[in-house]
Amino acid sequence: MSRRVREHDRLYGYGMDYMAILRQRLTAFGELITPDVPLAAPVPGCGDWTFYELVDHVGQGNMWVVTAVAEGRGDYQGEAAPKDPGELRGWYERSAEAMVAALSVDPETPAWTFTSQMPRTVGFWQRRRMHETALHLWDGQDALGTAAPFGIELAVDGINEVFELFAPRMILRGLATEPDVALRIRATDTGPQWTYGPGEPVAEISGTASDLLLALWQRKPATSPAFAWEGDRMAGERVLAGPLVP
Repeated sequence: MSRRVREHDRLYGYGMDYMAILRQRLTAFGELITPDVPLAAPVPGCGDWTFYELVDHVGQGNMWVVTAVAEGRGDYQGEAAPKDPGELRGWYERSAEAMVAALSVDPETPAWTFTSQMPRTVGFWQRRRMHETALHLWDGQDALGTAAPFGIELAVDGINEVFELFAPRMILRGLATEPDVALRIRATDTGPQWTYGPGEPVAEISGTASDLLLALWQRKPATSPAFAWEGDRMAGERVLAGPLVP
């Protein structure tokens, strides 16, 4: 286990049916693409992206994974998505169907992945794309004013993924530095807690698992009234600012 992250006191998520959740979230994302959807609507959690750019990103990512699994490479470059809403939905749904087909195999099947920190298998992509799709579904709903919280089990597994994969990867890539103090992250609606950084925690942030996941992915500010803080809040906010994710 990483010396930067101590695992919480109970494991969650590893019995989840990632493919079932992925299929559901892919379908729900497609249902956002209606004939009158405002393609120019801003997506608050994704910088200066519009709703169209969010759909293009998700669809391109779907086909990137198809190539990673089918051809063992990570250099897929596709044509831009169509800008007519009707054509856009069909384009997206074809990408989702292709990815589901590619991932509906034994999770131990070898596949190209973007990291050596975890097994290079289809199972990696089943979990990763489930979380990617769930987060971008939330982004799309947020852009359209319909965002809903994540379920507890999904949120806890998403937090696990941040600390197992992305926070260490950001440091390895030189995009973040090692935290100099430790922060405790505590979910108030379920059992687990996480400690990120060296030594005893100097601060604690607590909130629902869904809100904590959104904070780690920079969708909800640490200053939100959704969170309670204890200890050295400034130091804790510095740890969260990492950045912990791309």
